[in-house]
Amino acid sequence: MKITKYVHACLLVESDQRVGLIDPGNYSWESGLFKLDNIDRIDDILITHEHADHFHIPFIKAVVTKFPEVNIITTNSACQQLQEQGIKATSTGDQYTEVFEAPHETIEPIFLPPENIGVHYLNSLSHPGDSHHFSVSKDILALPITAPWGSVNHAAQLGLDLQPKYIIPIHDWHYRDEARLGIYAMLEGLFSKNGIKFLKPTDGQPINIEI
Repeated sequence: MKITKYVHACLLVESDQRVGLIDPGNYSWESGLFKLDNIDRIDDILITHEHADHFHIPFIKAVVTKFPEVNIITTNSACQQLQEQGIKATSTGDQYTEVFEAPHETIEPIFLPPENIGVHYLNSLSHPGDSHHFSVSKDILALPITAPWGSVNHAAQLGLDLQPKYIIPIHDWHYRDEARLGIYAMLEGLFSKNGIKFLKPTDGQPINIEI
């Protein structure tokens, strides 16, 4: 399996079976790192919730234009927004994607949290969107490590509790590069002592993982 992170929470997950794009948000699209012309296949788009950093209509439209048969799974609210744009989507999982309960972390009193889902993709990777409240991970966990609603401490404890084989950090656009690398090093040390491989992605560069 090959995973490429595109800034913040967006992952391109490639296998011989399927290719999936998870949480195509505005930070990822506006970075310019996602080169659609260089991508030959996307079978699935998985969107955990409707916040702009995970759900960016221009990004999704561009992918759908190139891959009109792409399968989109997201929340009911995001489905409605996509359907208003003439884009077909569903809130139901399938044989490749299992939707699991992962409530959005509280962000009150700033604003009310939206509906948030987690996805297990290809029975190999778990992406929870904006949630630290779920109880099962596949071998690879996409772990949100910082946010207005969360903390590195919470993320670290969740990773230790779930014990995946691999952790790939997501939701870290808020850090400047020097701070991000420092956090990565700290988490790598913690997880390695507990038998978990912490992957240190470089945006736009694929990581090959043996599953």
